[in-house]
Amino acid sequence: MTHRPSVPLSTTAAEHPYAFARAFNTFDPVALDQLYEPGAVFVPAPGREATGAERIRANAAFLGLRVPIRVTPRHTYVSGDLALLIVDFVIDGVAAHGSPVHIEGTATDVARRGPDGYWRYAIDNPFGTAHDAARPE
Repeated sequence: MTHRPSVPLSTTAAEHPYAFARAFNTFDPVALDQLYEPGAVFVPAPGREATGAERIRANAAFLGLRVPIRVTPRHTYVSGDLALLIVDFVIDGVAAHGSPVHIEGTATDVARRGPDGYWRYAIDNPFGTAHDAARPE
């Protein structure tokens, strides 16, 4: 019998990006999805939103590369139970299929502290202000 990885959630907004990285680096989409509110939005590419089961599938595509993420929080702004997180990230290495991978960006995320005291993403926008190539400027 195997057990899914369990990653501790964060009790401070500033710690949430690190909790996310620990969950991401398990490469388990269900473990990673614990870092999101049930109705949270994940933006896997500029202009594209994913929620629910689609969010899990979209994250699974990144996790399937099996390349760890490194995060460097730049700013954390908290107002009550909401936080704006600006976080630089890098996914760099050799993917499971053998090709080099380099993905980086500056995330612009919104997290919310739940009634249980833990922070979870309400909006996870890893590519921040990147231009939506499908939409003219």
